[in-house]
Amino acid sequence: MTNASYPSPKEWDRLVRGKNVSRRSMLKGSAAAGAVVAGSSFLAACGSDDTEAGTEGGGSIEPGNASGALTIGSNLSDDTPKAALAAVVAAFPNSDVELSINTTDHNTFQENINTILQAGEDDVLTWFAGFRNKFFADQGLLGDISDVWSSISGLGEGFKAASTASDGKQYFVPAFYYTWAINNSKKLWSEKGYTEPKTWDELLGLADDMAAGGITPFAMANDGKWPQMGMFDILNMRTNGYDFHVDLMGGTESWTDDRVRQVFTNWEQLLPYSQEGGNGRTWQEAATDMENGTVGMYLLGTFAASNSDAMAEDMDFFNFPEIDSAIGSSALDAPIDGYQMVASPANAEAAKEFLLYISTAEAQDAYLGVDPSVVASNSGADTSVYNDLQRKSADLANAATGIAQFLDRDTIPDFASACGDVIAEFIEDPSKIDGLLADLDEKKTAIFADFGSS
Repeated sequence: MTNASYPSPKEWDRLVRGKNVSRRSMLKGSAAAGAVVAGSSFLAACGSDDTEAGTEGGGSIEPGNASGALTIGSNLSDDTPKAALAAVVAAFPNSDVELSINTTDHNTFQENINTILQAGEDDVLTWFAGFRNKFFADQGLLGDISDVWSSISGLGEGFKAASTASDGKQYFVPAFYYTWAINNSKKLWSEKGYTEPKTWDELLGLADDMAAGGITPFAMANDGKWPQMGMFDILNMRTNGYDFHVDLMGGTESWTDDRVRQVFTNWEQLLPYSQEGGNGRTWQEAATDMENGTVGMYLLGTFAASNSDAMAEDMDFFNFPEIDSAIGSSALDAPIDGYQMVASPANAEAAKEFLLYISTAEAQDAYLGVDPSVVASNSGADTSVYNDLQRKSADLANAATGIAQFLDRDTIPDFASACGDVIAEFIEDPSKIDGLLADLDEKKTAIFADFGSS
């Protein structure tokens, strides 16, 4: 692989705000490669119509020219997103292309993505913006789709930057995004008279009230070892700030630092208020518990609403409150999901035509018409049909001063897996955390050194 050249967090911020920035070399593996730093203009900049044409790769895509079979490898295995992708495929306007969807269970897909990419059995794959997309591009496992971006409109420079690898070419098409926050049942909160906490102390006080009333305050799910990465992300950003978080993900801070230890000290305060057995519970099972009123709060992406029609109707959310008033509560995870093309697709022409279609307002309207738990990336999408959840999610992203993609998208894959192991072990036995962090820091040093020399 070549040495990566990614913008720093501050350069991302200037880029999203529309200011001219130069690219400079960064530590290979920097979390800045996966994070989109944003100010109040994040959504407007990401979704504006001023995407530059003529990107590297040359040419453009002419819809309607492709033909033949095209296979889409998908991790959208839950009923609602699976049906939403099927709606997009059904609406694809080129009948000369025979589209088929190869669906794999979400966690299995995540765990085997390297094998899936190397096998190349699918032409196009669902995936995520962030460091892991760029990582696969640097390994030569993805196909350059800069010519697709030459034909895209409605996706601004923020989304383009999130789709660009270290060689300056694009390897990803954003379809939608969502925010991570504390989800709750409107019905339960109305019945109990609960109100949104604005501070850490208020959050703990609310948890006391819920526990006293026989309700488990926090849902806990960690099947696949990724859901609780979101809890680490938000606690770190609230405890230590956004810049420290992205530097930690980028390998430039120590995991034995007292600031990291404080994150887990804070987290330990929440564990007695959380469901037991979290490592064996799927996010869907925890969502059902919230829907049934047995738990009061659930930190997860707004995709939790896709668990059922009843959940989509009843779910609300609020931003994770501040822990330190000097840091505030304006940073959050807001991952971008979309599609990438394998390095040597069987039908490259059809793959690129489909990727161009995915970028359009029409395709995203078709998807959100079935799954209204996420927000479209294209500025031309029909926001008049957005529900309260979608509008609130867009507003939360607009107000953010720092946006991360998610732990397993913001750092080296092997290191993300190591972090997931530590989090799972901490949930089982918090007393082990000091030793776990010491071991993790040693792994970080070895993994980042190996990555930097590759």
